[in-house]
Amino acid sequence: MKKNSLARGWIVLTLVVTLIAIGTVGYMVLTNSSFVDGLYMTIITISTVGNREIVNLSPAGEIFTIFIILGGIGIVSFSLLEAVSFLIDGGVKRIIRRRAMEKQIAMMADHIIVCGAGQTGSSVIEQFALSKTQFIVVEHLESRALELEEEGVAGICGDATNEDVLIQAGITQAKGLVSCLENDAQNVYTILTARGLNPKLYIVARSIEKGSAQKLKRAGADKTISPNEIGGIRMAYLMLKPHVVSFLDIVTRFDDELLELGEVTVETASEISDLMIREAGIPQRTGLIIIAIRNPGQKLRFNPGPDERLPPGISMLVLGKPDKIELLRAIASSKA
Repeated sequence: MKKNSLARGWIVLTLVVTLIAIGTVGYMVLTNSSFVDGLYMTIITISTVGNREIVNLSPAGEIFTIFIILGGIGIVSFSLLEAVSFLIDGGVKRIIRRRAMEKQIAMMADHIIVCGAGQTGSSVIEQFALSKTQFIVVEHLESRALELEEEGVAGICGDATNEDVLIQAGITQAKGLVSCLENDAQNVYTILTARGLNPKLYIVARSIEKGSAQKLKRAGADKTISPNEIGGIRMAYLMLKPHVVSFLDIVTRFDDELLELGEVTVETASEISDLMIREAGIPQRTGLIIIAIRNPGQKLRFNPGPDERLPPGISMLVLGKPDKIELLRAIASSKA
């Protein structure tokens, strides 16, 4: 919006300068007057202030004056239209968009709250948008919050450590929170506040300083991520095992239509509940590869055998096409 407004301003300024230049030169030629006299005649003609003319106008000069007046009126009209357009685009539109977003936020449930829209937060936002995940952003910088609003991202401008701001973001109805604020102290305070408002919330936090992960977990974070550490490990793997990293890139990108890693939970009374993997026929029916399984509260068990049972609540980590993962979710869901 700022770029468009600046461009419009330059257009108006260019038109005014061009009209003054044409008028000045025109009066100098038609009346054989000096530069100052030509400029004076142009300014009083455009501004229509009604001061006396200092040169004698011939019929050609009078016709030229008419065109200068019309040009001035045209520029003024154009400027007024641009001003009104700017007010509508920048003011009224923003109010309408803000109210629509507030209604959208008020209706959200089982969403994820992203606290902080810096470099890490922006990457989280991008991935959530690609995966069509329902989320709200809490950002304290007004300029950044406005950018997100213009991009159509649901968000609130405020301090994520503030209880009222988190309540406004629907913390009591949310299913998760990602805290990626500027420092560990802010992340700890946000986690403590969020956990107090919603004990069941799943919280992932960014750790910045070495050794801060344990503090974040003690504050209530379920998982912690150190971007610096992960970045270093990734760089080492790119050098040592580039093909492994390339494969992981493929299966962890939400915008890739070829392969995707997904987690599917077997629900009570689903058609595959309590069946063995070979009896459920998942690879044959969906073409998916079952990489691992996990019972509630336990660790992942990789490469499960065909005789492994699938009791209600067990989760399967599968690899395959996104549409096939959705098919398995339908199969694993409870019957209507």
